[in-house]
Amino acid sequence: MKAMVINQYGKAPMQLAEIPTPEIGEYEILAEIHAASINPIDFKIRDGKVKLLIQYKMPLILGNDFSGVVVKVGTKVTRFKVGDEIYARPRKSKIGTFAEFIAIHEDDIALKPKNLSFEEAASIPLVGLTSYQALHDIMHLQKGQKILIHAGSGGVGTFAIQLAKVMGATVATTASEAGANLVTSLGADEVINYKTEKFEEILGNYDAVFDTLGGETLEKSFGIIKNGGKIVSVSGMPNARFAKENGSGFFKTLLFSAASYKLTALEKKHHAQYSFLFMKPSGDQLRIIADYIESGKIKPIIDRTFTFEEAQKAMEYAESGRAKGKIIVKIK
Repeated sequence: MKAMVINQYGKAPMQLAEIPTPEIGEYEILAEIHAASINPIDFKIRDGKVKLLIQYKMPLILGNDFSGVVVKVGTKVTRFKVGDEIYARPRKSKIGTFAEFIAIHEDDIALKPKNLSFEEAASIPLVGLTSYQALHDIMHLQKGQKILIHAGSGGVGTFAIQLAKVMGATVATTASEAGANLVTSLGADEVINYKTEKFEEILGNYDAVFDTLGGETLEKSFGIIKNGGKIVSVSGMPNARFAKENGSGFFKTLLFSAASYKLTALEKKHHAQYSFLFMKPSGDQLRIIADYIESGKIKPIIDRTFTFEEAQKAMEYAESGRAKGKIIVKIK
């Protein structure tokens, strides 16, 4: 099969290669991939920025979510059959959606929302699961609560705004002037122009912050949280709590504790709870998300679609930070 691979960590571009089609285990299916999406985790993995969390063997196929069709099932697969149209985020040890085929555990899969094309469906799994696990599983966001979602016009932001509104929250978001109309159309109640305004001077007494940027943006977010409020980040440093919950062992727990000391100090100062989210695959949660989409409560937002051969260009466009919504690679 054809696949886009890297041969070492770093900024080197992906290369189109011919590699063996993967074999499947007894609980896995083989999917023919029709479309995949670009996510920030792709270039973080490429650059070696998540090596502390997971190490990959080279050559490595990048790509973390997809939509496609089941072409083969393992001997103990019970939920899916050949011909099913699916969408999924494979588990971290089995990534590789910039390819013609992928072997994936049946627990990580859900049937594709019936009202979406393959390209639209491919835009959903990673951002959908990330948003659901942040807002539902960690924050337990309640009707009437206030949440700030950073970078509202990005891939995660466009989904998270819609999900927060479905959950009944009041939503503020940061966006440029160019993205203001989009985030407002998705339900944002207040839009902070991050180029001309400082969210930390405008907002206050918020129940939750969903951070996708890290750095100073994350640190300043503690200042708008009420006592007992929650901050979830996918771009900040993992902390000792994350390490313990994920069974990282003594050394990594110590390392994460030291690296996140500033965030821990801010957490104590503002009586907030900080959580780092390294999203987990879940076919069950993708089924919930599919229900939201099929009922019209949430819609995919796609900025641009590239061909398979243009996957490297798609990565470069994603890194430019100009995209409003998701970037898709059409593989079939």
